[in-house]
Amino acid sequence: MTNNITLENEGGLEGLYDLLKELRKGFGDSGPVTVKKKTTTDEHDARVKTFLKKLDGVFKNALKRFGDKSEEVLEGTSDVCLKTKRPPGRPAAQFDWAKNARPNQRVPAGCWVNWLILAGRGFGKTRTGAENIRQWVNDGVARRIALVGHTMHDVRSVMVDGVTGLMNICPNHERPKLEVKQNQLVWPNGAIAQFFSSEAYESLRGPQFDTAWVDELAKFRSARETWDQLMFCMRASKTPRTIITTTPRPIPIIKELVDDESTIVTRGSTMDNKENLPKAYLTHMQKLYGGTSLGAQELEGLIVEENWEALWSQNLFQYQKIVPEDLVRIVVAVDPALTNHKRSDQTGIMVVGKCKDGNAYVLEDLTRKGTPNMWAHTVVRAYKKWNADRIVAEVNAGGDLVEQVIRTMDPSVSFKGVRATRGKVTRAEPVSALYEQGKVFHIKRFLELEEQLCGYIPGTSKKSPDRMDALVWGVTSLLLEQQQTSPKIWVV
Repeated sequence: MTNNITLENEGGLEGLYDLLKELRKGFGDSGPVTVKKKTTTDEHDARVKTFLKKLDGVFKNALKRFGDKSEEVLEGTSDVCLKTKRPPGRPAAQFDWAKNARPNQRVPAGCWVNWLILAGRGFGKTRTGAENIRQWVNDGVARRIALVGHTMHDVRSVMVDGVTGLMNICPNHERPKLEVKQNQLVWPNGAIAQFFSSEAYESLRGPQFDTAWVDELAKFRSARETWDQLMFCMRASKTPRTIITTTPRPIPIIKELVDDESTIVTRGSTMDNKENLPKAYLTHMQKLYGGTSLGAQELEGLIVEENWEALWSQNLFQYQKIVPEDLVRIVVAVDPALTNHKRSDQTGIMVVGKCKDGNAYVLEDLTRKGTPNMWAHTVVRAYKKWNADRIVAEVNAGGDLVEQVIRTMDPSVSFKGVRATRGKVTRAEPVSALYEQGKVFHIKRFLELEEQLCGYIPGTSKKSPDRMDALVWGVTSLLLEQQQTSPKIWVV
């Protein structure tokens, strides 16, 4: 006996596969099923054709279990018309990443090779990676893609089939086909993404790609080896691009990427995504890990280096989230960079205030890269915004030029040039001691500043600590200058 089914589908692929799932729950053998289809969505999709072929093996008795969805059952015959309904899935607006993405989830502007997203748990790293791969595939920019995870299970369960993985962030007409045996995804436009794990990084020998997405690089046991093999593969385009989404750890490859001039670094914390996370979860995480080194790494996205040789450690930072009303003095401290090219340092710009209680408060970190006119504009703008008392800038390298470029922006500012007559460590140690005494507070998490302070090791660190230098000048001018200039008395 042949069971003829007319299938009217309005539910997209979800409707078709839900129907197949229900039909396969039936029992008994009443012969094969043939299908006459009248689909109104995805009619030409290859997966619909696959679905219709599979239906041919479904048994007649299964149809009885689908009666609530039957449009009509013709008595005396085995002909049945099944009509699937559009499922209550994600509305079209949820697939509009251009509208839904936060600013720190959007593709950075400019010419870059690597986009390193260092962020805490729940930031939306996976969604960011998947959505931007989807965008590049649709634009025809990404044709040969490498998806690299810690294990093959991680690639499948997070990057591909996860809640915000590639299979679940695409609308039906864009969704790629999963080819399990080949460990790859194939999009309707022909783009292919192959799966790789750091456990088998040697499998990256041979293929070539124009795009790659590496998830949780800091977690890889063979991070260096995996990264090197992947880089050899990035030769299928004149402008290859790699997205790295990871919770940071202080491993060499992460620190090298941060310092690499071809890398754009995006930082973020769990709280950036608080609108989409349970309030109870956020409260519990802050209660358990707020103010701890583990919390700084896993929630705030900081590269935490607890080194006994460093002048600062994570537990020294105290936070006062409300700007004190009794600030008696504010300075804008500057550690200027006088050149502006790829290898130039940034200009450290810190706004620091002093309260009546004698404590210092770090109010803003405006460190930036740019020409002298650019950073001078930022300095003067901060001076006016905070109604600061003085601009304090190091003039060892630039001399009078530093003051001149700032006064070009506004001749009326109060300016003081300071010269480093002692070594960097000698200047920084008294400020570090003030942190230990609980005399310095931050009004929020300054991720890059705190990471730089904890990572600076006297005699070892090679990169100029621009933020640290500006901070030291600011705090020194507010809390230590008077002590340093007071008369010295010897008792004989």
